[in-house]
Amino acid sequence: MTAEQAVHPSSNDSGDTGEALPGLFSRQHAAATLTFATVMFLTGFAALAVVPTLPTAAEDLDGVPLFPLVAGSFVAASLLGGVLGGHWADRSGARRPLALGMVLSVVTLLVSASSLSIWQLVVGRFVDGLAAGMVAVSVTTAIGQSYPEYLRPRMLAMMSASWIIPSLVGPPIAGVVAEAWSWRVVFYGLAALTALPAVALVAVLRRAPAGDDARAADLPPAEERASRPPLLVAALLSLGAALGQYGVSGWDTRHLLFVAAGVALLVVFAPRLLPAGTWRSARGLPTAVLLRGLTSGTYFTVEALVPLMLITERRVAAVTVGVAFTASAVLWAVASWVQGKLLQDIARHRLVTVGALVMAASVVFAVVGSFSGVSPLLAMAAMPLAAIGMGMLDPCVTVLSLSHSAPDRLGHTTSAMQTNMNLGQVVVLAFATAVLNAGLAAGASRLGGYAIAFSLLLVPTLLVAVLAVRARKDANP
Repeated sequence: MTAEQAVHPSSNDSGDTGEALPGLFSRQHAAATLTFATVMFLTGFAALAVVPTLPTAAEDLDGVPLFPLVAGSFVAASLLGGVLGGHWADRSGARRPLALGMVLSVVTLLVSASSLSIWQLVVGRFVDGLAAGMVAVSVTTAIGQSYPEYLRPRMLAMMSASWIIPSLVGPPIAGVVAEAWSWRVVFYGLAALTALPAVALVAVLRRAPAGDDARAADLPPAEERASRPPLLVAALLSLGAALGQYGVSGWDTRHLLFVAAGVALLVVFAPRLLPAGTWRSARGLPTAVLLRGLTSGTYFTVEALVPLMLITERRVAAVTVGVAFTASAVLWAVASWVQGKLLQDIARHRLVTVGALVMAASVVFAVVGSFSGVSPLLAMAAMPLAAIGMGMLDPCVTVLSLSHSAPDRLGHTTSAMQTNMNLGQVVVLAFATAVLNAGLAAGASRLGGYAIAFSLLLVPTLLVAVLAVRARKDANP
């Protein structure tokens, strides 16, 4: 995408009147902007408070070996939720899947809070992933449907900014509550805090947001839009992701069979939900979707394994780890704002390359911070540094993806992005966990195993830096 394409709308958007272009809070877009920002605020508050408590919960439930499954079940369900939400949004608009996702997000907090075993926690995280997949795809689709191209980078930056306040108060408070009382109180408290706002939001979403009428005029009739979602394919893909995450939790024949079954399902069914040529980095949309998977997989693995190592091996307080989550969310939002406001004249694919190199530097921090003679704060710094890279590149990847999509296929495109994002998280975390367990089986120390696992993450980050140019707007097959 050129600088001019990134900043200015087409002649259809701007017209020839010379009038100022409408902004995010103009009369035309204000209602949609406030609605989407509210969704991100609620989602961010719950997510940022829950994630730092998961290692503590897994340890309390005697389920540390199954922690990859706790994290991976969320991702596996997001695959199904993303496909369902994306196709639903294409057929009838984004409001209904968004509303259902918000209701499910409250239900999952209650399921997780009452966990009597690690397996119930896995179920809770699965439901949460289903909700998160629907919400993420619905919001991104709604942005593509409701805003002209020149406003999309700014709106995506605002989505990140909506996490700032939750990031400032969520993780530290969750850490204090988990240490002073219980991690269960965190889940119950979040359910109580978000229930009424979620119900109110559902009521608001019953009314069509600004831009829906205009969008409907531009789209083909419903019978010409996306076909029914391949739910069976998505369900089997989710099953494969879950089997793979469970399989890498051990290093024996039984676990390896689960890994083999999971990999087989992923290889057979994943291509059916992705643009042709995604895994071979075909120019245009396929590469943009591939970049989403590689970057999110790297970041998710850093966010999952670094806190686990710090809490269970380095005995860093949960409150301190919560501060790292706070810093990560704030810096992600700041970096996202910078790319959307201050760096808007730079081609999007170039910013993706820069963000990927920043993430590669964060991986080096995680590796070095894994050594026993080094302060654990160095490994902790990997989290906010990776967030800077993601804040810079993630909105750019989204803008590039939407720029390659037809108006009536925005839901399909965002669904593919969400699918490969979740696949990337599953695959990268699974590989890192397998490397960790293989190192332990070979006699390496636990910290040494983490260092080896983190080293693996250099591969996807450097691939993104090299392949980003193939996703630029004029990079058509």
